[in-house]
Amino acid sequence: MRVIVTGASGLVGSELVPALMKDGHEVWSLVRRTPKQGAREIAWDPLKGIDDVSGLEGADAVVHLAGENIAEGRWTDEKKARILESRVVGTRVLSEALARLQRPPKSLLCASAIGFYGDRGEEVLTEESKPGVGFLPEVCREWEAAAGPAVERGIRVVLLRFGVILSAKGGALDKMLTPFKMGVGGKIGSGEQFMSWITLDDTIGVIKHALVNETLSGPVNVVAPEPVTNGEFTKTLGHVLSRPTIFAVPAFAARLAFGEMADAALLSSERVEPARLKHSGYIFQHPELEGALRHLLKK
Repeated sequence: MRVIVTGASGLVGSELVPALMKDGHEVWSLVRRTPKQGAREIAWDPLKGIDDVSGLEGADAVVHLAGENIAEGRWTDEKKARILESRVVGTRVLSEALARLQRPPKSLLCASAIGFYGDRGEEVLTEESKPGVGFLPEVCREWEAAAGPAVERGIRVVLLRFGVILSAKGGALDKMLTPFKMGVGGKIGSGEQFMSWITLDDTIGVIKHALVNETLSGPVNVVAPEPVTNGEFTKTLGHVLSRPTIFAVPAFAARLAFGEMADAALLSSERVEPARLKHSGYIFQHPELEGALRHLLKK
């Protein structure tokens, strides 16, 4: 297939592009800088548009991963505005461009997040569950709605609600490794909040699965089938690293350090089930946490 990717330099995109090329697909990237001569790149501005949409004509699929990183820095009003704008406006700009094409792609895989569900305690959440309340659920609702022009054009749109993506190359796990290896890691808050995770390997596997599985459309929870509490995750990571995990971070300390983001991303509980992935026949490479961590950390 000819596949176009946004966010190709991010944690997921930088793994996805070579994986697709290895499978024999022709991959083009939408980039915000001037395209390199001879490279398969198309210039775009996520907040303004695509000057020359001819490069999009005839693509088989688009994977849209671009967006402001929510985990970098405190959530000031300016940061929150960038988070919302980068996702909602960027998705709408891309969807409208695809909808105007004479030969639009058959599929648009658009990043979203399990933040859609908000803080829900022990409630088991599937794609049929209602959205939560708060900033992240609001962002995710508007983010997904922004793909509307592509849906109306008849493009199959898959809304990839990513959980916490585990990789030793970046993201949440990479940030945890130093304190845990030093023996000063521990649970956050009560440790009872559920954490729905997935390895980067399975994230790439799910995207490749969704590209070819035409039964998938609408929201898809991209999480492993065994969510764990923060306390369970902490204990398992410490066990894999052979380090103690007694230095808990109280909720008030997390809020002092990270502000609003602490409640939304660190202390919130999302027990998410990958119902549609299971039904579609996806087979997880790393379905349980200890095996996943040992694979990622080569333990």
